[in-house]
Amino acid sequence: MKSSWKIETQAVQGSYEPKATESRIPAICQSTTFKYDSADHVAALFDLDKADPFYTRLGNPTTDSFEGKVAMMEGGVGALATSSGQAASAFAILNIARSGQHVVSASTLYGGTYSLFANTLPKLGVEVTFVDPEASHEELKKAFRPETRCIFAETIGNPGLNVLDFEKFSALANEMGLPLIIDNTFGTPYLCRPFEHGADIVVHSATKYIDGHATSVGGVIVDSGRFDWSNGKFPELTEPDVSYHGLRYVEKFGPLAYIIKARVQYMRDLGATPGPMNTFLFQHGLTTLPLRMERHCDNALAVARHLEKHPQVSWVNYPGLDSHPSYALAQRYLPRGASGVLTFGIKGGAAAGKTFMESTKLIALVVHVGDARSCVLHPASTTHRQLSEEQQIASGVTPDLIRLSVGIEHIDDILADIDQALAACK
Repeated sequence: MKSSWKIETQAVQGSYEPKATESRIPAICQSTTFKYDSADHVAALFDLDKADPFYTRLGNPTTDSFEGKVAMMEGGVGALATSSGQAASAFAILNIARSGQHVVSASTLYGGTYSLFANTLPKLGVEVTFVDPEASHEELKKAFRPETRCIFAETIGNPGLNVLDFEKFSALANEMGLPLIIDNTFGTPYLCRPFEHGADIVVHSATKYIDGHATSVGGVIVDSGRFDWSNGKFPELTEPDVSYHGLRYVEKFGPLAYIIKARVQYMRDLGATPGPMNTFLFQHGLTTLPLRMERHCDNALAVARHLEKHPQVSWVNYPGLDSHPSYALAQRYLPRGASGVLTFGIKGGAAAGKTFMESTKLIALVVHVGDARSCVLHPASTTHRQLSEEQQIASGVTPDLIRLSVGIEHIDDILADIDQALAACK
């Protein structure tokens, strides 16, 4: 029944079913370990014959509830919560790519993800080729090698705000026999469900809109359960795992093979475990996600239209504007709204941008997006600071770019703060 509920209902009551006298909402299970009555029960847990919680690094009732709800909202078969969005992206790749193998990724990525792919994965022997997501199908094909193991992209590029052409990328992934991994942080499961457009794996920085209140850092990986891991390219999922007495993931777990392997190998060995308090807060964040995203989208569109008409603003970038290059894609893949982040440039360049950010009063200068509170940042000198100028441009970051994460405050107050800050730039 729950799978047929509308996503707004799933957000409120999905996954968790309390029994008589149990807490109405999932409790915080702040415990590292769990008690059992027999040695055989514990042995079955370590052999992966039972899915009961046995150590919070691998599973916890509070975290299970969050994982179940986000998997339901995304339309997947299972999820794995992590201690950060960065950990989710890393695990999603490492679960299927090892030293000597290769990843193709859209270049328009969050700076931290770009750095992970450009600097850290190569140290582990996994090479990444960045491609322009606007390139043609045939041009994109040239980036692939026999050792390529996946394609990675963001629903809405951060901070370039290009909307991904899912049809083109999913067709490419199918042709190559590879999974398409999508970072849906800006899209959220309310605005876009990538599995409905051909994606195979979804990751989120739960720190952003899922939490929605700037309280907790975390991430999550969601598995569609639809990719054919037995196509000959992923022996780690079909051949025996010596660390589990020769277990074969696809044979034993079927559609859950990928997400279980990520949990029992990478979470077991690398331990990027979210705390139960954080996953409790993520669970609460999901409860109001649809309501918040409606306000974020409405406010962001109003701000973008206001800035487009302002004489001190040289350009505005928001996929909800009909002037945006991704407008048609946004209408197709994000019919409920183009999320709450926009970018713009002020006449006077970086110096004027600095004055603007230091002059806002309601809008805070913080290193964050996706908060209920409006915030502003200059990516070239902060989130993308470690990238070269060429890498910044490839990611969609120009020197004058200001990123504005529009909150859920009253739109009149947001616009008034923007206007007074722009007046200070004269």
